[in-house]
Parts: sequence; structure tokens; C-alpha cells
Amino acid sequence: MIKLNKVEIKPDIYWVGGIDWDLRNFHGYEIQRGTTYNAYLIVDKEITLVDTVKHYLFDEMLARIKEIVDPQKIDYIVSNHVEMDHSGSLPKMKKEAPDAKIITSTRGEKGLLRHYKKDLGFRVVKSGDTLNIGKRTLHFVHIPMVHWPDSMVTYIPSDKLLLPNDAFGQHIASSERFDDEIEWGILREEAAQYYANIVMPYGDQVKKALEAVSGLKFDMIAPSHGIIWRSRIPKIIEEYKKWASFEAEKKALIIYDSMWGSTEKIAYALYEGISESGIPVNMRNLKNTHISDIITDIQDSKLILLGSPTLNNGMMPSMGGFLTYLKGLRPRNRIGFVFGSYGWGGQAVGEIEKILKDLSWDIPFDSININYIPDEEELNNAKDIGRKIGIYLKK
Repeated sequence: MIKLNKVEIKPDIYWVGGIDWDLRNFHGYEIQRGTTYNAYLIVDKEITLVDTVKHYLFDEMLARIKEIVDPQKIDYIVSNHVEMDHSGSLPKMKKEAPDAKIITSTRGEKGLLRHYKKDLGFRVVKSGDTLNIGKRTLHFVHIPMVHWPDSMVTYIPSDKLLLPNDAFGQHIASSERFDDEIEWGILREEAAQYYANIVMPYGDQVKKALEAVSGLKFDMIAPSHGIIWRSRIPKIIEEYKKWASFEAEKKALIIYDSMWGSTEKIAYALYEGISESGIPVNMRNLKNTHISDIITDIQDSKLILLGSPTLNNGMMPSMGGFLTYLKGLRPRNRIGFVFGSYGWGGQAVGEIEKILKDLSWDIPFDSININYIPDEEELNNAKDIGRKIGIYLKK
């Protein structure tokens, strides 16, 4: 049998998940450090497994469980979330633990039935319901749309342990299990990217979820991706409050693509002007920066400038793809500015403007749209506009 390291995170509560070292694309966004699918085994009078792992890591999870208990002795499997990176091993686990009842939300039951086409033995719990398993009582709190309608938190008051599934997660494949074993800068970066690319559209629901758990006493948050929080809980909760409110720093971000270099010249002129205003500004060329990394930059930046030449009768495909991704994530409370160049049609700028208006962004300055190659006067004008936008952001 495979020998793998289970990790006791609280007395008689074990991490038994799987590590996905090679994964680099998740829901269309690029992850550089792989990920984990965290499952937790609670050994009590009635043995309980909270969440499972992606189907191809089932054997890894099972090997860890077998080092602790006979899987047939598992009484309950809690499914906090239907998504297949967490529920993908449920049918296999049910075969190993045939008498186990699967605890899930009402929406969770509907989703699991649609996924697996059979009743695996569900027991539905409402928000506020409890389940006594011996020395412990599990409390269930629904957090719909963080980030699916079925999402649920499992809370264990006696151990001051919060099991929130996807909330507070990060994509990190690591042999370390706890937040004090990894540098904060790395954790914050990965938690921010995770939030920006998965949870961002649901800021209002995140606020409600934070309120729902604010009265709970816990000293450990064990999410279903990445590391377990035990030393930096106040820091990550503070970040979540900020992200959920769509707060951003007074920074500028220029996102562009260019065909023959004209739009790029405008981008750099704007960069110079904003820099002269004293506002920090970053450049992101869509040709060589992944859209998921740019979304993370948007989460931290108040001023967003978007530039594209007109290709045929629309924007560059790279900008079109990025804006499709952006619309789905719906960042709020941003200042927008649009620029571009064209040969004859010039439609790209108007198309981008429409999307920013649909997002209800503030657009305080008229766009720049230059025919063919910008001359020195036009570039100086772009620089001046950049300076004015920077001053506007300072207010």
C-alpha cells in the first residue's frame, strides 16, 4: 500500500487530501504553483470525512484515510460544495464507505444528483442545522454564491475550526500545510489571484458570508485549496473584506495590444504622463501576459486604461477575449480610460467604451483614437491626458 503523510491539524482531525503538483490551468486561469484538494477526516464516535478530492487523486486520499481508519467505518461524508474538484471522488468513496450518509445543502443535493445521476444516500441540512458525531457537534452555515449556489461551511465549535471549502483558498501545491510555513507574500499573492479569478463577482455574497461567520469563534480556517490558516487569520480576513468591497489602491494599470506599434506608442505616452503625476503605473501587454494575471492586477488598481487598434471592424481578438473574461468577473468601482489607433474604421475604442459603461465604471475623460501613426503632437497630448488622469485619481 502507498504510504503517505496524513497531517493532524487538530486532535483527531486529519488532513487527508491530494496534491496536484502539475496542474497549471484552472477554470481558464493560469496557476504557476499547482494546487491541493483538501479533505479532512474527523475521528469521533461517528467518523466523518469533510469533502473529497478530484477524481484522479482519489487513491492518494484513500491511502491517507487508511493510515488512520478503515474507510468502511466512515459514517458521514460532508459535501460542502458540488464542484467536481471537491465532489469528484464521492462515488468512489461511497463504494469504500457504503453505509456513509452524504451531508449536503438543498442545492447541493440537486447538483450532486445532476452530476452523478443517482441518489448516493443524501441527508440535506439547512443553514443553522447541526450534527452530533460524539464529542463534537458540526454546525452548517450556507454561503450561497461563494462561489456556487450550493456552497456551505462546516464549523466545529469545540475545536474552533472552520471548514469553508473554497472560501479563503489558494492554488498552491506544497508539502507544507500551514500558513506560518510559507512566506506571507506568496500566500497573499495566491489568495488574491484565487479571489480575483473565481470569487470576485460575488463581493456582496462574500460580505454576507463574512457576517455569517463573524460571530463564530475559530482559531483555524481549513479551506479546500492550498494551505490551512492558523497564524494569519486576521490578515486574510482583512484582505477578504477589502476585496469584497472592491477597494483598490491609487495605482494605474495600462492593458493593451498593438498591431503595428501605434497603440503601443500611445500606451507609453500615457504611462509617462501618469508617472509624472506621481501615481504608480504598470503596463500589461496582452501578447505576453496571461489574462488571469491581469485580472489580479485589476483587483489592486483603481485606474484601468485599455488600448486596442481596430482590426477589420472591431478590437483585437486578444482584447476581445480579455474583456469577455473581465465582464464575467465584474470588478466594480474603477476609473476607466480607452485609447487606440486605426486605419479607416476606428470601431475598437467605441466597443471597449461600451463594455466599461456596462460595468458602470467612471469614465471622466474622452478617449484617444488616432488615425494610423501618432505624431509628436498627438503623443504629447496623450502624455498630458495621462498626467490629468493621474491627478484625477489623486483626488
